Amino acid sequence: MQHHVLIPPPAPQRVPMVLDTDTANEIDDQFAVVHALLSQDRLQLEAIYATLFLRQGDSPARGLDESEAEIHRLLERLEVDGSGRVHRGADQFLSDDVASVTNAASDDLIKRAMTPREGPLWVVAIGALTNIASALNSAPSIAGRIVIVWLGGQPQHRDDAREFNLYQDPIAARTVFASGAPLVHIPCYGAASHLLTSTAELDAYVRPQGAIGEYLSDIFRDHSEQYPGRSKEIWDLSATGYVISDSWVPTRSVARPALSQSMQWVAQPDDAPLAAFAEAQYVRRDAIFNDLFVKLAQFHRGERSAGFGP
Repeated sequence: MQHHVLIPPPAPQRVPMVLDTDTANEIDDQFAVVHALLSQDRLQLEAIYATLFLRQGDSPARGLDESEAEIHRLLERLEVDGSGRVHRGADQFLSDDVASVTNAASDDLIKRAMTPREGPLWVVAIGALTNIASALNSAPSIAGRIVIVWLGGQPQHRDDAREFNLYQDPIAARTVFASGAPLVHIPCYGAASHLLTSTAELDAYVRPQGAIGEYLSDIFRDHSEQYPGRSKEIWDLSATGYVISDSWVPTRSVARPALSQSMQWVAQPDDAPLAAFAEAQYVRRDAIFNDLFVKLAQFHRGERSAGFGP
């Protein structure tokens, strides 16, 4: 028999969170990092974790190095001190022989999760789940003290769950989905895929906003060929958008799936732990982009600061 469906808890008025990001993999993580740092009124961002990724011809460790460097480039343009707030993650993916990779990010997550607080720590993950799974395998008890929001994979109705964040480390994805941690899953196609923007829109609303605006606009423009009608997804804003306002990312409460060896969503075994789960159905792109654009303009005018929470 399938377990009853449990709903993840709503986000509190100010969300204590960490952000786990493969920041240099593409261009969307950068927007999400900036969004989180500019949202101190709603998010208490405690730390940013650099996550590995693998490009053809490189290594996961090289991807980790690039992610860490990109985080610091963003902090520099926002004039934010990242001392003690940016932590390196695992330098290799999980495997049948490696259930946990010792790394500073996972250690920091365990420490923060176990620190007494009124509610759970929110773990917003926008890359491979290696750091999160390593922490869960090293300290399973943290599953009851965190809520995970993950952008990755595909919705359950698709025949194939395959997507970059998922197939980079499918063992980590299986670990997180099999854990008892409450999980909000934001699939790519049909949900985060609504977050389309264009060079013209960014030139109008982002480029004028100082060093960080120029940087975000430049990496977007240079990422791919530009032509009339060209747009691109900024997938990862779905995750920061959700924790700022869950009304921007409507979800449905469904049974939590497991990930098969063939990268398909299947039913959890009957003895799987009862755990809260929700799947995003849609993303209100206008509300999320408006929030980011307004905050960038306020920051440039000196009306809003960027930074970490206490």
